[in-house]
Amino acid sequence: MEALKKRLFDTIEAINERVIDIRHDLHRHPELSGQEEHTKYLVKGILEANGYTITESDKHYGLIADLQVKEGAPTVALRADMDALPIEEQTGKPYASEEKGIMHACGHDSHTAIALGAAIAFAEHRKKLPGNIRFIFQPSEESKEGGSLEMITDGALEGVDGIFGLHAYPYLRTGQIGYKYGVMMASADVFSIEVFGKSAHGARPHEGVDAILVTSMIVNSLNHIVSRRIDPLHPAVISLGTIEGGSAPNVICDHVLLKGTVRTINEAIRKSIPEMMEASIKGISKSMGASYAFAYEFGQPELINDDAMVDIVVNEAKKIVGEENCIDLQDPVMGGEDFSEYLKLVPGAFFRLGTCNEDKKTCVSQHNSRFDVDDDALQVGMKIMAASALAFLSKKDKHAR
Repeated sequence: MEALKKRLFDTIEAINERVIDIRHDLHRHPELSGQEEHTKYLVKGILEANGYTITESDKHYGLIADLQVKEGAPTVALRADMDALPIEEQTGKPYASEEKGIMHACGHDSHTAIALGAAIAFAEHRKKLPGNIRFIFQPSEESKEGGSLEMITDGALEGVDGIFGLHAYPYLRTGQIGYKYGVMMASADVFSIEVFGKSAHGARPHEGVDAILVTSMIVNSLNHIVSRRIDPLHPAVISLGTIEGGSAPNVICDHVLLKGTVRTINEAIRKSIPEMMEASIKGISKSMGASYAFAYEFGQPELINDDAMVDIVVNEAKKIVGEENCIDLQDPVMGGEDFSEYLKLVPGAFFRLGTCNEDKKTCVSQHNSRFDVDDDALQVGMKIMAASALAFLSKKDKHAR
């Protein structure tokens, strides 16, 4: 395996500048969730030129790409998300977004480029591979629903024995990776609350039911759920993102709409929160003479890494970047990631790829107009993804024999 890995690394180093150019192309032409047409066809062209079998969908722009080495051999999947965000870029970089109000502010352009680089390297050495390689180029990770379920429905995990994914991470230096055993990221749910009151003149509030006042009491109550009704040893977040209501300064408001998100890392807590929320909403609304509508939508589940798969990533990364640059993140974060849907069905590992370089101004947080990825991180990502996939296939192949 070591000889093959060296050949893969030699290829990755040889194509590194090309992969950077691909990343810059993707960065200049970002596309929102569900609109990844340019990205799809750029990716598809490269994969077809390297002999991959492509599975497409007429419902979205995702791709499944297979390098079939031997029927019945183990299969490992590598996933990359492709969508951008509705943010106006302010990096001033020469490859900055050419699409007004849209930019790759989360690093998905780098994820796609890294996966393509690994795909090219595997294709060049396909005859030596101990198993099959599948690449999942996924749309709509940034959407509320997440694109992973669409890919799973299309068969992305059929015949797959394990899966790896990564994410650009500006909180670690370029040349470092972050890993986490077990629960790594939170579930991500959304909700909406409508409060219905009765309008009246602002000078005669007793003739109406003030939906804004009712809403303020509901907001206060919701913020007490986490602090007073949930075990502090089980992190949870209830955040309200929007409140809309009212039409004039002298009219008692009769309708308010609130929208927000809930994050947890405990499934039992997750399922109990909607009941606690509605109990508070119902009690306050009734006591104030208002009515309400409450809608809660369960989104992506917690992202739970498989320990054995994390071991593979860490063992390979230590050889590439050094043990001192493999950072145990220890605590989960409350952000969501729909890679979690894949991990519900097959063993896998998701890790953080350090992209912070102060000199290149790439240490800005994600979802920020000045976010960018250090191009030097791409080669690190390609090597760790390729080495992890190869190590997994080699272990599976030995067990099969």
